[in-house]
Order: sequence, then C-alpha cells, then structure tokens
Amino acid sequence: MDTAAAAPTPPTPGLGTSPAEVAAAGPQDLAAIAAGGARPVSGKTPSAGPKFTKSGTAWRVITPRVVLRNTVTDADGDTANLTFQVYTTNADGTPKAQVDLDGSGQHGVLVSPYVASGGTAKVTVPYGILKPGVLYKFRTSAYDGSLYETTWSPWADFRIEPYVKFPAAQTTSTIDPTAQEIDEFTRTDPGPALPAFAANGAVKREATQKRTCGGQDAKGRKLCIELSPPTAESKARAKKRAEALRKAEEAKARKAGKSPAAAAAVAADAPAVELVDWCYDKPVGKDYMTRGEACLKNIGSGTLVFVDADKDAEIGFAEFDFEQRIKAYPNKGASGSNFAEFDQQIAIVPVSIDQALEGVTMKWNVGSTCSSCVTSTIRWADNQNNNAGTNAYWDANDWSVYSGRWGTIQTTWSGTGKETIDLGWSVTATVDASATATATADFGTSGIEEVRELAPRCDDIVAGSAPGCVLPYFKPNWTVDTNLYPAAGAYYWYMQQVMPDHAGSKRWDSLMHYLGPDTPLKNGTGGTWTSDNSRARVCDKTWSVHPSDASVGSVDCDEFAMASTHESGGYPNSVNLVTSGSQCAQLFTDKMGDGSTNFGILADTRTATNGPSGTERCGRAAIPSVQNQRAFSGFPAPSWRMLDGDGFFVTLPGFEHCTSTATTCTWSKIG
Repeated sequence: MDTAAAAPTPPTPGLGTSPAEVAAAGPQDLAAIAAGGARPVSGKTPSAGPKFTKSGTAWRVITPRVVLRNTVTDADGDTANLTFQVYTTNADGTPKAQVDLDGSGQHGVLVSPYVASGGTAKVTVPYGILKPGVLYKFRTSAYDGSLYETTWSPWADFRIEPYVKFPAAQTTSTIDPTAQEIDEFTRTDPGPALPAFAANGAVKREATQKRTCGGQDAKGRKLCIELSPPTAESKARAKKRAEALRKAEEAKARKAGKSPAAAAAVAADAPAVELVDWCYDKPVGKDYMTRGEACLKNIGSGTLVFVDADKDAEIGFAEFDFEQRIKAYPNKGASGSNFAEFDQQIAIVPVSIDQALEGVTMKWNVGSTCSSCVTSTIRWADNQNNNAGTNAYWDANDWSVYSGRWGTIQTTWSGTGKETIDLGWSVTATVDASATATATADFGTSGIEEVRELAPRCDDIVAGSAPGCVLPYFKPNWTVDTNLYPAAGAYYWYMQQVMPDHAGSKRWDSLMHYLGPDTPLKNGTGGTWTSDNSRARVCDKTWSVHPSDASVGSVDCDEFAMASTHESGGYPNSVNLVTSGSQCAQLFTDKMGDGSTNFGILADTRTATNGPSGTERCGRAAIPSVQNQRAFSGFPAPSWRMLDGDGFFVTLPGFEHCTSTATTCTWSKIG
C-alpha cells in the first residue's frame, strides 16, 4: 500500500486485526488470519453527498455537513461497518494530509453503524470540520465485528460546492434598482387596419383594411378613408421627419441666441410638442410603453378618397400618417394639476393632398368610460408647439410633409378608490370641397376586456402618495442591487430557478404579484392581511440559525417568495401556500474555505438531510441581516402605484448569466 494507506485505523479492543496490521503481516500470519473466516470488503465506488452527484470527477456536496458512504459486503453474510478516512489534496490531486474527523487527534476517522451485507454504510461529518470550496479525498475500510478488510477502498474525490458563490458586499454600486426598460407590446384591439389579438397572443381577427365611407353630399359625392398598416415607405418618412424635427429645434435654438453646442443639446432632447419624451424618434411599426407612458407607432396611414358616386369616379386623394401617445402621471404633483391625471396625444402628418379637396380638416374623437373624469378640449399645435387652431387643418395649396399637427387632451380624475378607464379613438375627416361629406377612421380601443393594455388606472389608495394614474399593464422590474446585497441576490436567484412557478423570473416569464393595501384578505383579528402575516408562517418557530463562519455576521430568516407578494408561501391564496416554513427549501450563508474571501449559499440539511428537492414551493434562508432587511426595502410601491395583484419582475444582475443549479453560479460584478 502507499504511505497514506498505512495510516492507522482505530483499534476496537478484542476485535481482530486492523488494515495496518494486516499490511505488516507475513505469509504465515496471513494464513492464520484467513483461517478465522472471510473478510468484509468495501465497495469500489465510494460516494459523497448530498446530493450524490458529480461535478467532473469529484462528488459535488451542497452542505458542509458531508455524508460519506460506500457499500460493504461480507462473504459470511455478517453485518459490517465502514471506517471513513478523509484527506486534503495536493495541487496534483494526490492525498496531502489527513483530516481529523472525530476531533480525537489520534485516529481522526469516523466509523459507521453496522449494516447488512451488501448494504450501504454512511457517516455524517459534523459541521465545521470540512470547508466549502476545498477538494478532499476519502476512502473506507470494512469490519465485520471480528475481522478487518486488508486494504482500503479506492479513493473518491469530493468538494463542498455552494449553489451560488459571491464576495462580501461591496460598499458602493452603480446599479439602479428602479431602472426600467421600454417594452414593446402588441395591441389587442388596434382597429381595422391591423389584426386584433386574443389575450394569449393568438390572432383573433385578421385586418380588414376596407374602405369606409360617409354619406353622399347634395352633389352625390362622398368621402371615404382606407387605413393601412405601416409600410417601408411610411417608416422611412417617419425617420426623415424625426431628423428634420431635430434640425428645426436646433435652428430655433440658434436663432434664440444659443451657442452651437447648446443648440445641439436642445436638438438632442425631445421636441417641445412631444408628450412622451422618448417616443418621437422610436421606429415606426411597433408600439412601446412604460409604467406611465405609451408610444403608439404602429397605427399606420390613412388615405382619403373623394368620390363622385353618381359617376363612379374618384375626384381626389389625400394621405396622412398617424401616431398616438398616452401619459399617466403617478401623482398630482407630477401632472401639475390638483388631480390625478392622464393625457393623450395624436400626431397627424400629411403625405399628400390633392388640390381637388381644397383643404382637409381632421377631428380627433376620444371616448372614455371614466365615471369621475373631466376632459379638456383638444389643443392643436404644430411641430414647434405653436398653437395651430381648434382642429388639425391643412390647405391644399399650403402644406408640406413637415407640417404635422399634434392634438393633446387632458383628463383629470377626482374619484375615490380606484378606477380603470377604457378608451377609444377615431378621426373624422372633412374636405373644403364639400360642405357635408365626412369619413371616419377607427383607431381601436385601449384593449380587449381580458387585457386592457392601454387602459389607465387612477386611484387615491396608495399610502404616502397623492392620487395618481398609471398604465398597470406594464410590469415593472425591481433590480436587486447585487453589488450591495450579493447574498440576498444569490439566494433569490437559486429559488427562482428551482421553484415550480419560478416567481419573479424574467427568464421564465413568471411574475410576482404585489400584496397591496387594497387586498380584500383579512387576518385572524379581522384586519387587512399584511406581509407580516405571511412572514410569520414561513419564518415560524421551526426555523433556527444554522452555524456559520463568524465572518458571515448576524443573520435573519429571509423568505422567498417575498412576504409582500401573492407568491409567498404564507399568503392564503398563494399557489405556493404551505402550513409551515419547514416545508420550504432550507438554505444558509457560509464562508468559503478555499482561501478566497468569497461566501456561498448552501443547503441546510439539519432537517431535510438531502437538501432541497427542487419541488419546494418556498424558501427560507439565513441571510446576513443587513442584506435581508435592505435588498427589497427600497421597492417603490408608491411611485409605481402598486396595488394588490399588480405584477412585477425581480432581476438579479451578476447572477443572470447562470442558467443551471447543477454547477455553482459565480457572481459577476456589475458596473
């Protein structure tokens, strides 16, 4: 045997010969030993766990309370046990130094209970002896109560690998937890020019794109309109208009005496007429939105056709491009009015106008279901935000492709509670060549009942905030600052991957839903159900602090999904509801022992000896107190006007590059 194999096995008084003694025996001694009966034998494939899976050639163990096991057989059918011996390793993977497993300082091994021949013997190494991140080797030797195995089993390598690995919390960070991306979305009821969609995204109605006409005037003429979706030509026109508008703003600023640099800065901003700052240079052909703003650039174009019905002849044409905006103000201070408010805007730009029409007027029709609203008259402006009259008008002899008209309407809400307001839009065109001919184009509504993607919601419920309005279809994203709170972020990432509903994960397109102040649920005393009620169920008396390195510091029970959501295991109507937090995945934070300054999220196997199964509906983990208390503390429910059931995502920068819990996810610094 090699030098390591000669390390002593603990003697058992009066019970046969140890492997070391057998190895030193001569031929006559071995014959005498053999006469005593058949020796027990260790299995050839010792394993370490939980979960008893390999990462490369080494067993991946998910907790510092390592379980070592191997099979053992005895030809005589006797019961037998195994002696387990663990070594650290050299850089080349060879055995280095024996680890004192039992704290005796003498033999340093652990001995399993007796098992039936052919069974699996195992021992659990107490917490604190083996360190995460270190490569170890172990082997076994069998004993049947009278005889020892004459050799050791093959070596098996193992390493305690956390689910997620990360450094100590950073002191500064550039992560903005409330930063939002502008979402592209598809309207469910865009009018006849485009397909209508069902709630599941399937086409509910193909685009009709048919000509609609008004009644005949006294001369037998009528006005018709044909809507068409955006084309390559209309997209190119919009891009040129945006460039021209920028140049016009720059020229206006220079004329006002601004320096070239200052004028260029003005041009880089949105034009003064624009209701939604980021919208004007977005590509045509898509619709976009945030929590408070919508930019509709997929409406398309409309062609006016002036027809002599008696002669079945077309007299003249005019074509216009259309866009719309919606802006909801989160509180009355943001709107500048003394009420909750949302505004709407339409942009109408001429593409061509035949002189036979003499002139064209467009009236914007805005419908609303609001029961507590006051709506202003529409203000029309040109591209430079100069007043342009009471309607959108173009003289057939005096127009250009840059003479857009922008109509803006304000709606204030003075209700109580909350109200979701459905909207509808159309334009009615008239021409100077006829006193009575009209044509109306339908631009759809704020969405089908199941979706209502463009329906503003106003309320006076949100605590600490004046009344305000939002577009609740938009699902905001809370970005955990994983530079400042890496342990919390690591734990949340793991739970998002393994929970059946993947709560809050963008990867899985799975929302969390806010537990709002307007929830109808009551607690046991008849009060409103709160996050404290949910937390009390998950972090109940069955939870206790798992030992960890002193550098981890004070820890709290951190529940996932968060107690402030409908996905919490403590929320009565949750798909994840449990009767006790003991049914959740149990995890804790510990220091890595590989010489680095890193920490890891590991399995707490004191109760669930194999660690999380991956089917648990919730999690609870020992997380550093500061991180537990602050990682979600800045959630901007008032400014986002989050009410009960509102959906949101939770993203975890620094961990999102990982896609599997089968290997350790290593944190990557952001910014």
